[in-house]
Amino acid sequence: MPRQRIVITGVGGLCALGTDAPSIWSAMREGRSGIGEITTAPLFELKVRIGAEIKALPDHGLARKRLITMDRFSLLGVIAATEALRQSGLTIDAGNAMRAGAVVGTGIYGGRTAEDNYRAILLEGRPRADVFTVPRIMPGAAAGQVSMVHGLRGPVFGVTSACASSNHALAAAADQLRLGRADIMLAGGTDAPLVYGILKSWEALRALARETCRPFSADRDGLVIGEGAGMAVLETFEHATARGATILAELAGAGMSADATDIVAPTLEGPMQAIRLCLADAGLAPEEIDYINAHGTGTKVNDLIETFAIRTVFGSHADRLSVSSTKSMHAHCMGASGALEMIACVMAIRDGIIPPTANYRERDAECDLDVTPNVAKVRPVRAAISNAFAFGGTNATVAFKAV
Repeated sequence: MPRQRIVITGVGGLCALGTDAPSIWSAMREGRSGIGEITTAPLFELKVRIGAEIKALPDHGLARKRLITMDRFSLLGVIAATEALRQSGLTIDAGNAMRAGAVVGTGIYGGRTAEDNYRAILLEGRPRADVFTVPRIMPGAAAGQVSMVHGLRGPVFGVTSACASSNHALAAAADQLRLGRADIMLAGGTDAPLVYGILKSWEALRALARETCRPFSADRDGLVIGEGAGMAVLETFEHATARGATILAELAGAGMSADATDIVAPTLEGPMQAIRLCLADAGLAPEEIDYINAHGTGTKVNDLIETFAIRTVFGSHADRLSVSSTKSMHAHCMGASGALEMIACVMAIRDGIIPPTANYRERDAECDLDVTPNVAKVRPVRAAISNAFAFGGTNATVAFKAV
């Protein structure tokens, strides 16, 4: 029996580039960076003061009694899920709720809740934590909140694998559909890491850029942290066509691997294996891929290893690939990055436009792929892959193709 095809019928997102998927894609096409000075969170004595923040949230209509149970990362996830469901044309009701679920990735946790409680108890001397601290802070909270807001009563759980979380969530949600556990799955990721404690921790790693994120540029000096969320509505091809849905793209396959070596330093073999497994799972030859949304964090080692991995897997076809890192615009949104990059891949397929790598200044002879510097490129995109190579050595690559 042939494997069931999984398709995307709705997408939603918000980040520094915009508070819905169309505005995010418009900014990506323009090569407009959302990176700048952080103004919406207290930074205290932090040395690095840049990030990619959402200046103002869109109207979301959630009641206060719901909001007080949610950390910001959950709220971002719910907003993105609402947009994705709206685009899909689906209504969740008594007839389908038991067959609808959600898998939501996050790389951090309820960071703002942790920060507020730390300051309240240890600095201000308050005798107790907020009553909703545990349900706000837990990494699986976003998945639970999405299910409650939208009445999803099927498989619902969180996924956390650092910055590979979104790609793992997409793969896990597709599995639920193929296993027959659901007919409709919301999948993606969310993170809101622009709080003092988290940024101070990243500062200690000495991985943050001083000015902006410049993936693959010879003068790159690190990553920039951002916040955001992205979600997709996934269905089997049969379910989507039976209800007359507009199909945006097919989630063609996924490949996952582990470096099993170092908690932060990447290997070459792990990323290569994830890409190869993804292509095999999707039934795609290397020559059928037109676009790669790179992990592309803007650190010296990661960009170099990813370049080598792509060249090794794709051989001579690597010179015909279009590659870009949209983290140059929305920054590294941790567990949300893969979901935002999913939007880039889907829209690149639909519009035939490669979003650029922004902030690119100097050619690096060792990062010698066509990284689409600064200006978008018009070209047909039959299929695209998105890479996510995370701390912990957890790698996940997902493939999308036109339907």
